[in-house]
Amino acid sequence: MKIIRELIRSARPTSTALGYFDGVHKGHQAVIREAVENGRKNDLIPTVFTLLQSPRTVLRGERSSNIITLDEKLSILESIGVEQVYLIDFETIKKISAEDFIRDILCGCFYAKHVSCGFNYHFGAGAKGSGEMLEEMCEAFGISVLARPRIMYENIPVSSTRIRECIVSGNIRSANVMLGREYGFRLPVIHGRQLGRQWGTPTLNQEFPEGLVQPLFGAYVASVTVDGRKYCGVTNIGMKPTVGSDRVLIETWMPEYRGRELYDEVLDVRLLDFIRGERKFNNTDELKNEIYQNGAEAKKVFMSHYSAEAGMSFLL
Repeated sequence: MKIIRELIRSARPTSTALGYFDGVHKGHQAVIREAVENGRKNDLIPTVFTLLQSPRTVLRGERSSNIITLDEKLSILESIGVEQVYLIDFETIKKISAEDFIRDILCGCFYAKHVSCGFNYHFGAGAKGSGEMLEEMCEAFGISVLARPRIMYENIPVSSTRIRECIVSGNIRSANVMLGREYGFRLPVIHGRQLGRQWGTPTLNQEFPEGLVQPLFGAYVASVTVDGRKYCGVTNIGMKPTVGSDRVLIETWMPEYRGRELYDEVLDVRLLDFIRGERKFNNTDELKNEIYQNGAEAKKVFMSHYSAEAGMSFLL
């Protein structure tokens, strides 16, 4: 997949999906897949136009709280079938009018022949461009437009805002349904204090990235992929109040893993369910016992989660 970081002319006409796509949730996936399918059908390059940062962080000064990292977003886009991504700094386009966006960027840079967007897409300076305006103005340039309808979950539209609310409240099950995949992290394993190793519960430590929405601190059932195989895990996210930490860490214990050391490897950890909130234990023995109890619960949830998946090899 080609990544284009400046507004230059596409080599060939495109079918382009428009959006920030934070999380690339089910609604976003529908928009992107429509652009990909149209591109393949009409010999257009399946393309995504997205931004380096959320417009809210630039225009309102809000703290960044993305659902996924940029690397994961790009990986998901490629898996859907996107062949090129215009990844643009919002600062460079925030003052461009809706009319100039269509003429100079959609036509002049993206060479768009088809555009796909969400039902609530807005564009141009001050977000004055609506989906209706996009369709009306693009017609004059010979660009077809399809605005995808909202996708519902529990009678409410799926949105990045709803997913963030679920993550910060520990409602990972609902977040996963709206994402259309398990929420989690692909991060390098770092060295820790090896306390878990002393207790017989060696953990994989990952530092929580800046700019992501923080899940509710506590313990989660996790699925950890090592060499293409999924292992049951207990993942704790937080500040480790019993033993202390100066930063937010992601610590994962895989009860049945007996493989090599994984330091410095990029490991994929997916959260399946919330077990308990973060709390300070009276001593390390209490903490150790709780970890073992969490492990037993995690095995049951992990087994149930993957039981319907044909050919899944349970490592329990």
